[in-house]
Amino acid sequence: MKTAQTIFKIVLPLLLGGAILYWMYRGFDFQSMRHVLLDEMNWTWMLLSFPFGILAQAFRGWRWQQTLEPVGERPRHSVAVNSVFLSYAASLVVPRIGEFTRCGVLKRWDNVSFPKALGTVVTERAIDSVVVLIVTGSTLLFQMSVFGTFFEKTGTSLDSILEQFSPAGYLVTAICGVAVLLLLHLLLKRLYIYNKVKATLSGIWEGILSLRHVRNLPLFLFFTVGIWLSYFLHYYLTFFCFDFTADLGIGCALVSFVVGSIAVIVPTPNGAGPWHFAVKTMLILYGVADEQALYFVLIVHTVQTLLVVLLGVYAWMRLSFVTTKKDGLRPEIEQNVIQN
Repeated sequence: MKTAQTIFKIVLPLLLGGAILYWMYRGFDFQSMRHVLLDEMNWTWMLLSFPFGILAQAFRGWRWQQTLEPVGERPRHSVAVNSVFLSYAASLVVPRIGEFTRCGVLKRWDNVSFPKALGTVVTERAIDSVVVLIVTGSTLLFQMSVFGTFFEKTGTSLDSILEQFSPAGYLVTAICGVAVLLLLHLLLKRLYIYNKVKATLSGIWEGILSLRHVRNLPLFLFFTVGIWLSYFLHYYLTFFCFDFTADLGIGCALVSFVVGSIAVIVPTPNGAGPWHFAVKTMLILYGVADEQALYFVLIVHTVQTLLVVLLGVYAWMRLSFVTTKKDGLRPEIEQNVIQN
């Protein structure tokens, strides 16, 4: 049963992402990609975006240390950062497994409590969700005219959509919605990860409460802003790699960044598929040709995913040379740690 669940968790996201990509790129001339990569693309801007991609993950590792400190855990800087590098790479294989991977790294190398670490990850995700909501609300407010133009040109509106529903249509939609929610609930209950998290609820709750006791709250907020600003710059600088996106402006970058960030909630490796579709749609909304938008999302996502892979490989190699805290303790201290 566990083997079937593991296969399900790996294969389904791959099939979902692959199906979306196939639908988007069916009939696409991949031979032309070589010309774009070698002759039309400005690789300088892509290289300039890399430090921000690295910095975003490093900030996340440093911020994580702050949330762990109030619950009595103090991992080393290098271990915390490398655990984040490794977690993103692991999520390329099994979506969402990265959160558990980095907690496992801290447990192995710095003897950090797994439940407490997992609880602080939940805290981080909650904070990041608030940031995304704030950025999304602000972006939509300042770019509302663009969406208004889109709805005007397409003749789409909420009223026109609702008018197409009959009473039976509303009933069927409601039943389908309830069925989907029940199915998701049943699937989650059957997953080993769900049961594992449930079994360690007390440690998770302790981790969630840790935010109230962060020693240096301004620094925590600085890291939080730094994470998302770095993510955005990592993405925005790639606009200058192509002539057809270089002049779109920061407004388009913000809108497509926000929509792409929401799209990666769909559990596919690094958001492959949903991210491509969401960002491509926004670029077309801002006047980019369909084929050019396909070039952009495929190249940018592929290159940035390769960076994630390289950071994961680096972290794995770096950690292989790091001694565990237990290995570095004197025998009598080690015995006390084991007893406690």
